[in-house]
Amino acid sequence: MKHVLLALIVMAYPLATIAQVDPSVADGENLMVPESWKVRLDHSSPDAVIGAVPDSVDIFFVNMTPGWHITTGPAAIFYHPDLMAEGNYVLESILHLFDPGSRREAFGIFMGGHDLEGDEIMYDYFLLRNSGEFLIKRRTGSETSLIQDWTASDSIVTFGPETESSVKNHLRVDVLSDTVTFSVNGTEVASAPRDQVMTDGVAGLRINHALNVHVSDLKVTPLE
Repeated sequence: MKHVLLALIVMAYPLATIAQVDPSVADGENLMVPESWKVRLDHSSPDAVIGAVPDSVDIFFVNMTPGWHITTGPAAIFYHPDLMAEGNYVLESILHLFDPGSRREAFGIFMGGHDLEGDEIMYDYFLLRNSGEFLIKRRTGSETSLIQDWTASDSIVTFGPETESSVKNHLRVDVLSDTVTFSVNGTEVASAPRDQVMTDGVAGLRINHALNVHVSDLKVTPLE
């Protein structure tokens, strides 16, 4: 009888779920700017244009199912304000990098976002660059601080002379009760005590200057 009562309670009060973005469903029209997403430039530029016509905008950002396509001028973060990650969870994204030329600009994901439209903006971010290195860093207001400086990893796939179109990397962050681990393409590259990482808050994407990236997945999976 106790087990039946417990089952009824669980049915009446389901576990909290995390809002998701669906890469297979356009937020608004496909090949147009996602209607519900926000973009925050690193440096305020009121005249910057974010749009769906590549040759006439500063940042090209569109639904391109499955996922989203981003071509930056200035560096920025891209996020859906409902994608909150809290408690124990897995944050992951699949990003396809097109030819970056000789630029060593970085791209990846962020978490723990707070006040993303204000002066007290805060988040931690996990980035790759085409030199085969990753970075874990924090932004607090206009300042940044290192959690893990640029570090080489053989797990990162880089764009090279033989690449025909783009290279794909799968970034993953496992947030557990005591530890946060960072992985690229299934290989753990770093870990930190949870109290040293900002984990609760908005999650999203960070793409630095002058990069062309397709994001085919972005999701947060809650853990018990």
